[in-house]
Amino acid sequence: MAAFLAWCAIGFRRDIAQIELHMLQPAWPAIPAAAGLSLFNYVLRIWRWHWYLSHQGHALPVRFVSLTFMAGFAFTLSPGKLGEMARARYYQAHGVPLSAVSGAFFVERILDLLAMILLAFAALLGTDQYRGLVWVAAGVAIGLLMVIALCPWNRVSVWLERRPHPVAGLKVLVGTMVSARQLLSPGMLLAGLALGVVSWGGEAAGLKLVADAMVPGQLSWSGAASAYAVAIIAGALSFLPGGLGSTEAVMAALLMAHGFSAPLAILLTLICRLLTLWLAVVIGWACVWLLRRETSSF
Repeated sequence: MAAFLAWCAIGFRRDIAQIELHMLQPAWPAIPAAAGLSLFNYVLRIWRWHWYLSHQGHALPVRFVSLTFMAGFAFTLSPGKLGEMARARYYQAHGVPLSAVSGAFFVERILDLLAMILLAFAALLGTDQYRGLVWVAAGVAIGLLMVIALCPWNRVSVWLERRPHPVAGLKVLVGTMVSARQLLSPGMLLAGLALGVVSWGGEAAGLKLVADAMVPGQLSWSGAASAYAVAIIAGALSFLPGGLGSTEAVMAALLMAHGFSAPLAILLTLICRLLTLWLAVVIGWACVWLLRRETSSF
């Protein structure tokens, strides 16, 4: 971990050395608006998370669900964002089983991946550079949906219950699949996917806002959406913590392909990641602190 952090610091220092700080000046008015679009992303995803838990029979206060959902972002710097499952610990006292939380998390991850694929559709039409990456992501997402839909998870769960000594990890996995299947009726699937496209599209729009503030008209909406989505997909498939390194490299490369100079593309990438990844991490730790204070007061 120390070596990885040192590598990140060296890479970040090398990128910063290529940036002229005066380029930041025209971007300042757009940065708060882009941050607001990131908050819009969180609000929509909190609503979806609350909806998923309620559909599984766990009606909890909106404030509590909001804090616990955002608290998961404190651990988002993990491979595949699996650290976000740390939010499950807050639900144990409320009688919400681990399988319900992991099922909602699993469905959320699949739908977010599908949303990114839809946003990246322009990349399939405009360039061959990352087309294979998008198709791999589409194959993974569709494959996971088929596993949930076609396997008789309820029967497997009953079979496990009848066994005298079921494997605990297998029981949790099957419970996750059973819970996930409840959330993938056609109506819920389409509504959850639509919310994902709108919420993540908001963050892509934030990238366009900042880019337009620096070089008006250089980046189209489809270009911003595909650059953002393809970079996030690359980070997810790399399985690096938070996609660090891979996401930034792909986003900067795609911005340069749209005509931005290397220093400007790097600056836009860093601003975008600060307003999406790192803003979520900061808010996540604030929510962890709030939940810890509330828990200790009882």
